[in-house]
Amino acid sequence: MLTQLAQAVYVVAAILFILSLAGLSKQTSARRGVTLGMVGMGLALGATVMLAADQSERPVPLTLVLILVVLVVGATVGAWRARSVEMTQMPELIAILHSFVGLAAVAVGYDSYLTERATAGAGGSVHLIEVFLGVLIGAVTFTGSIVAYLKLSARMRSAPLTLPGRNWLNLGALVASLGLLVWFVVDPASGLVALGIMTVIALLLGFHMVAAIGGGDMPVVVSMLNSYSGWAAAAAGFMLGNDLLIVTGALVGSSGAILSYIMCKAMNRSFVSVILGGFGSAGGQVAASGDVEQGEHREILADGVADMLRAARSVVITPGYGMAVAKAQYPVAELVSRLRAQGVNVRFGVHPVAGRLPGHMNVLLAEAKVPYDIVLEMDEINDDFTDTDVVLVIGANDTVNPAALEDPNSPIAGMPVLEVWHAGQVIVFKRSMATGYAGVQNPLFFRDNTQMLFGDAKDQVEKIVQAL
Repeated sequence: MLTQLAQAVYVVAAILFILSLAGLSKQTSARRGVTLGMVGMGLALGATVMLAADQSERPVPLTLVLILVVLVVGATVGAWRARSVEMTQMPELIAILHSFVGLAAVAVGYDSYLTERATAGAGGSVHLIEVFLGVLIGAVTFTGSIVAYLKLSARMRSAPLTLPGRNWLNLGALVASLGLLVWFVVDPASGLVALGIMTVIALLLGFHMVAAIGGGDMPVVVSMLNSYSGWAAAAAGFMLGNDLLIVTGALVGSSGAILSYIMCKAMNRSFVSVILGGFGSAGGQVAASGDVEQGEHREILADGVADMLRAARSVVITPGYGMAVAKAQYPVAELVSRLRAQGVNVRFGVHPVAGRLPGHMNVLLAEAKVPYDIVLEMDEINDDFTDTDVVLVIGANDTVNPAALEDPNSPIAGMPVLEVWHAGQVIVFKRSMATGYAGVQNPLFFRDNTQMLFGDAKDQVEKIVQAL
């Protein structure tokens, strides 16, 4: 009876997860989407507890106590991290959470194999393949996510790890894993050795694959690992015979893959080129201008920017990761409110890979209660820069770099960018003349219609608001 009820609840939870994804597709319905996902997950957990109590060989009270202890520990740690994490730390938090999914898939795979071997001769070939692939994907996701966490949190250099023959190393790891899969299926009695060797290879593959990807591609890496974690969860669902886990994993895996494709398209890069080694070096350095004379940059103070904004009729703000670091979204929202009250047409231009997480800037602006209808995507705003009086580039660098379109030798050549240099005046908010996360110099800083406003973005925006 409990099993049938749990399966019915699973169906409801699966529908709620689908509706949650649909709600998350728009900013105006995102809150509803999150709520539906939370309700669905609550139902899924409750149904899983019912199934565990119904199918466990232990006494039901003992089973419930064990599950309750695990839930309390997980909920406590999760609530603490959710309340204490800064928005600027969200990319690395998501990366480390992906690693937990991968580790769980590895644990489920080993448990499933050992249980089947002890009770039914290691199960059929289909189940063995499910176990092998689940552990493979989970192990790659685990170490890959840890490397992404280390890079995003600046605990590891963002520059790509360029080992000799790195692509051949990855290919060799996959070929070796395929051979081990044959061994694992043909001789399941000694399959634990094959599974263990493959796990080590997969852990090294996950580490090397993400370590070889440069800082400029990290937003794609986050969405890619999101996809991997989904497929790892789906594999765990097959091993456990849990239909809801299969559906949930497939939803996460496919949506992560689609998002990765969108991000790659926004950067004019193929998914394969990202995997084979992305561009990007250690950002934060003052890059040499090479053989081309960049010229001298011009500086401006907050009062000068305020005077410029008073005379403007059209203003576009292009935010980047620097706005997140400075927590400048709140004074930016106040600045926008004041300008709009004076009849200025103010809009935001958001690049698809602005920040270090898909949708990072949109979340920050929504947090500061910036109206959704004035937050536009790159394709929606690019044609309007020629009719814009002032552009405020707040903490962005690579996403407004004209070298992407004008310098075929640039590491970011061909990447679509916000063409802010077509506006009347461009004000760039930066702490220094250092490069962005991709480690590429920006000729925009030296253009005749560009002026640099140095300092903390939050402090400088607050000074502009006071001057207004």
